Amino acid sequence: MHRIRPLWLLICLLGVALPAWAQTGTPLPTRPGLVPQDSLSAADTAWMLTSTALVLLMTLPGVALFYGGMVRKKNVLNTMAAVVAVASLVSLLWFAVGYSLAFTPGTSWLGGDARLWFSGLDYQKAVGKVAVSHAAPNVPESVYAMFQLTFAIITAALIVGAVVERMRFSALLWFTGLWSLLVYAPVAHWVWEPGGWLAQMGVLDFAGGAVVHINAGVSGLVCAHLLGPRRGYGREPFEPFNLGLTMAGAGLLWVGWFGFNAGSAVAADGRAGLAMAVTHIAAAAGAMSWMLGEWIVRRRPSLLGLCSGLVAGLVAITPAAGFVAPRDALLIGAVAGLVCYWGATGLKRLLNTDDSLDVFGVHGIGGIVGALMTGLLAHRGIAGVQGDVGVQALGALAVLLYSGCMSAVLLWFTKGLVGLRVDDESELTGLDLTQHRERMGT
Repeated sequence: MHRIRPLWLLICLLGVALPAWAQTGTPLPTRPGLVPQDSLSAADTAWMLTSTALVLLMTLPGVALFYGGMVRKKNVLNTMAAVVAVASLVSLLWFAVGYSLAFTPGTSWLGGDARLWFSGLDYQKAVGKVAVSHAAPNVPESVYAMFQLTFAIITAALIVGAVVERMRFSALLWFTGLWSLLVYAPVAHWVWEPGGWLAQMGVLDFAGGAVVHINAGVSGLVCAHLLGPRRGYGREPFEPFNLGLTMAGAGLLWVGWFGFNAGSAVAADGRAGLAMAVTHIAAAAGAMSWMLGEWIVRRRPSLLGLCSGLVAGLVAITPAAGFVAPRDALLIGAVAGLVCYWGATGLKRLLNTDDSLDVFGVHGIGGIVGALMTGLLAHRGIAGVQGDVGVQALGALAVLLYSGCMSAVLLWFTKGLVGLRVDDESELTGLDLTQHRERMGT
C-alpha cells in the first residue's frame, strides 16, 4: 500500500477550495412539481424510456463483457460480478439518496432532500397529474430519474477497470457506495442541475464528459495508485482471457451510446438526431485514428486497439454531442483516438501506475480532450451557447481535483474498515476462486 504523497495532499486542498472560490450563490428558483398529464410529450417520453434501456445496456452486459474479456481467466467472474454488484448497489443508493442530492435545488454545491426514496415522483391518474423535473419538464420525473440512474451506474462501473485482479470485493463495494454519494452526486449537481455552480458558470457538458468520464478516470487512477500494481506487473505478460468478449462489449457500448448522448437531449427532436450522428462519426474516427497510431508504432493493428479507439471517440464526443456539427465530431474523434492511445501507453509509463484496463488513459484523458474541444468547437447556432475553452478547463480541473481528493479519502476510510487488497496467495490463485468460490469452465 503506497502512502499518500504530498501531491495528493495538494490535490485534496485544491479540490475543496476551488468550488468554494467559484461558488456563485443562490440556486435558480425552479424545482420539481406536478403538472397536467396531457402537458407532457408522448414522443419525448418514449425516446427517454428507450434511451434509459440503452444506457443500462452499456453496463449490463456492455462493460461487464468489455472488461471481462481483458482480464486473465482466473479473474473474469470476479470482474463481471463486480460490475453487476456495483450496478445493483448504486441503483439502491440512487433511489434512496443520490437522485435527490444530484437533481433537486438546494445550494450550488448539493441538492436537497425533496426526492429521498423517490418521494414525490407521483402519478395521480384520478386528477390527471404527474411529477416532472425542472430539468426535463416534458417527460415524467420517474423516467428522468431512471435515465440519470443509468449514468450513475456506468460511471461507478467504469472504475472497476482500474482495480481488477487485486481489490477485495467487499472493499470495492464500500468504496463504490460511498463514492456514488459523496463524489458522483455532488459533481452531477454542480454540472447538470441548473443551480449548480459549474452550470451557472457556463460549463458545457452535454452528456457526461466531466461528470462521467473525467470523474471515473481520475478516481480510477487514484485507486490504482494507492492499491499498488498487480504482482508481476511489468515483468510478466498478462494475457487477456477472450478479446472476443471485449469486442462484443465494445459493440454494445457503441450502440448504447446513442441513448447516452442522443438521450441527453431529453427530447425526440433535431438535437437528439444531431447528437446521434456526431456520436457515430466520432466513434468511427476514434477507432481509425487509434488503429493508425498503433499501426505506425507497433507495425500492426489490433482488435483491442480498435475497440479502445472507438470508446475513446465516444468518450470525447460525449460533452460536445449537442453542441457541435458532424465535421467537428470527425476532428474530435480523430484527436481522441491518438491522444488516448498515448494515454494508455506513453502516459501510463510516465505515471508508473497499474491502471489495469486504462480507465484514466481512455476515459480520463478522453473526457479532458472532449471538454476542451467542446469549448473550442461549440456552435451558438446549434445550441444557443458559445463555448469557452477557459471555462471548460476550469470545470474539468474542478472535477479532477475534487474527485481525486475525495477518492483518496474514501480509500483511506475503506482500508481502515475492511482493508483494500487481497493477500498475495489469493491474488496468485485468482479472485474468482478466492473471492467467490467459482471458476470459469474449460
